[in-house]
Amino acid sequence: MLFQKQLMTIRQLSASDTYPLRHAVLRKGRPLEDCAFDSDDLRTTVHIGSYLESTLVGVASFMLDKDNSISLLKNIDKKHCYQLRGMAVLEQLQGHHVGTRLLQYGEQLLREKDCSHLWFNARELAVPFYHKLGYTIVSDIFEIISVGKHCKMYKAL
Repeated sequence: MLFQKQLMTIRQLSASDTYPLRHAVLRKGRPLEDCAFDSDDLRTTVHIGSYLESTLVGVASFMLDKDNSISLLKNIDKKHCYQLRGMAVLEQLQGHHVGTRLLQYGEQLLREKDCSHLWFNARELAVPFYHKLGYTIVSDIFEIISVGKHCKMYKAL
């Protein structure tokens, strides 16, 4: 598939629309049900997808952090903090700015919702990608069973 920037569109989609791509990129070899997250269907959750023509090539989900999961950070307005989950880009398009554009679009949507901070558990291999986009590491490396090594990252929006 040839990547051409002008053909990519980003739009909101349903949680279930994200599952096949989450599965292919993030949960290979595991049941499709492992791609569903507890907060997927909440009214406050936002799912977006990047499309090249009609093909879904990237997804990201943004969930209101009501549980204060990033409590290790001080001076954050917890009422307006979101968590990024399930961000995935087709492997053959990684490194072609699909993820960058997807995340920037999501950040703008969150700003419109008065979100002040975005945090997530970043896979160890993805840390350089997020770092280039202004995210800061705020934890030691830890293991998520059956998924791999991660660290917490965040950014003030």
